[in-house]
Amino acid sequence: RKVGLIINTDKTKVMCINNVLTSPITIGDVQLETVDEFTYLGSIISKEDSVRPDITSRLNKAKSAFARLRPSWRSQVYSRRIKLHIYNSLVKPVLLYGSESWRMTESERQRLDVFHNGALRKICRIFWPERITNEALYEKTNSAPLGQTVKRKRLKWFGQVSRMSQDRIPHVSLNWTPIGKRKKGRPKATWRSTVINELKEMGL
Repeated sequence: RKVGLIINTDKTKVMCINNVLTSPITIGDVQLETVDEFTYLGSIISKEDSVRPDITSRLNKAKSAFARLRPSWRSQVYSRRIKLHIYNSLVKPVLLYGSESWRMTESERQRLDVFHNGALRKICRIFWPERITNEALYEKTNSAPLGQTVKRKRLKWFGQVSRMSQDRIPHVSLNWTPIGKRKKGRPKATWRSTVINELKEMGL
């Protein structure tokens, strides 16, 4: 208020992670809403410590974008090459927005690939009972599983962060270990451990 700034209380939310809010947070006389997830810069931040809500949101938006382009997929005027170019330019970016920060499980990879493979089959007009293997489909469309695409994006971002100066926030957070002891049991997969495992798989 001293410098003329105003907080929009309608857009400001409160979310507690691994903690319980004992008393409400207010700005002036307005009590801020407490939520379990919120959208920030197009990505869903959830207290579940999982990217599943964000992936679900991205899938729904990509399905909507693909459905709106149905006339293009059905058109006899456009070649398959043009249709694939439209798909890669207008649908995949919607689905993979912010995927550099995802640490996915195998089931989440499968969800992405199911949508991707289904979209490619519709573009190529391959319908039941006609069958084609996923490998043949990728070769036919010059594509790859989305899990591989996300891995490349993640490693590319890792390279950018690694080349940053050590005082930059992304570089600091990459090597930061929280204070305290973790709970018993198998530790959760983190973004850092995901990248390390992928580098080991590639022999790097």
